[in-house]
Amino acid sequence: MRLKNINPKIEVILLAAKEHVVITVMGQDRIGIVAGVSKILADYKINIIDISQTILQDIFAMILLVDISQSQSNLTDLEDPLKTAGEALGVKIVIQHEDIFRYMHRI
Repeated sequence: MRLKNINPKIEVILLAAKEHVVITVMGQDRIGIVAGVSKILADYKINIIDISQTILQDIFAMILLVDISQSQSNLTDLEDPLKTAGEALGVKIVIQHEDIFRYMHRI
C-alpha cells in the first residue's frame, strides 16, 4: 500500500494494483522463442502470471498474461525491445493492456 496526498487535507490509501498485459507471439517454430521472450520480461522485472503455447504444423503460438506493476517500465517501454526480439527470433510479438485485449475479443 502507498499513501498519496491528493489534497493537503485529504489522504487516500491506494492499493498496489496489478497491471496486467497480454503478449502474443506467433511465427515459425524454432529453438529459443520462449527463452528469448521470457528473458526480456525478467530483465524488466515483469512477472509471468499465465502462459500458454502450442505448435500447429511448425507454427508457434504463445499467449502470456503478465503483471507489469512491479516494473519501472510501462507498456510502451516494452514495445521496442519485444519487437526487436521478435525480429531476431523470426516471430511477431504483440503487446496489449489486458483491458484492451478483453474488449477486442469479447463475444
